[in-house]
Amino acid sequence: MHGFIGEFFGTMVLILLGAGCCAGNSLNKTYGKQSGWWFICISWGLAVTMGVYVAGFLGSLGHLNPAVTIPFAIFGLFPWSNVIPYLLGQFLGAFVGAVLVIIQFYPQFKATPNEEEGNNVGIFATRPAINSPIFNFFSEVIATFAFIFILLNLGNFTQGLKPFIVGMVIAVVGTCLGTTTGFALNPARDWSPRLAYTILPIPNKGVSEWWYAWVPMCGPIVGGLLACALQTALV
Repeated sequence: MHGFIGEFFGTMVLILLGAGCCAGNSLNKTYGKQSGWWFICISWGLAVTMGVYVAGFLGSLGHLNPAVTIPFAIFGLFPWSNVIPYLLGQFLGAFVGAVLVIIQFYPQFKATPNEEEGNNVGIFATRPAINSPIFNFFSEVIATFAFIFILLNLGNFTQGLKPFIVGMVIAVVGTCLGTTTGFALNPARDWSPRLAYTILPIPNKGVSEWWYAWVPMCGPIVGGLLACALQTALV
């Protein structure tokens, strides 16, 4: 239960802050409207930092991401008995975090009448800058590979200042590699908020673009597997 609780609340904090920055950047009548890509990348990095701290304090390893949990288990870096509690915590926590963002920005959703003005699924989930599914998939594989490979060489990343290093890694991956797809890096970070956007009564919302959702689900998992395979071969 410690694993589930830590991953649930850590991922909830991650999405509350991360999707919150996207809402502030996209929706009308916020002070953060059109703050830009640096604002988003740094905010997501800090959101991950805070989520890892919360998760670590509550007893999990601060994965917050199936693309960490599943490859780590496959390559013997994490016990299989903990995989299901971690995944449940991640997906459920991400959904609750998205619900909190909807409540926080409800008046701004009402003030943003259509997708073109910023009321779109990109607040909660990722969208490609150019719709090219195969290359979008490779973009997610490469970005997640870089993220997980660096993560594997940090050791226990819940301790001391290491969560800030993890946040810096997220930010630099976002600025350097994330401009093609919005750098999901994390299936739970994409799918659960996308589901919240789909089923909850958000004013003026656009389409949820589930046709694209296989990319942020599969790409990060493959990238994580490749990173773990390389790390295992090297050590």
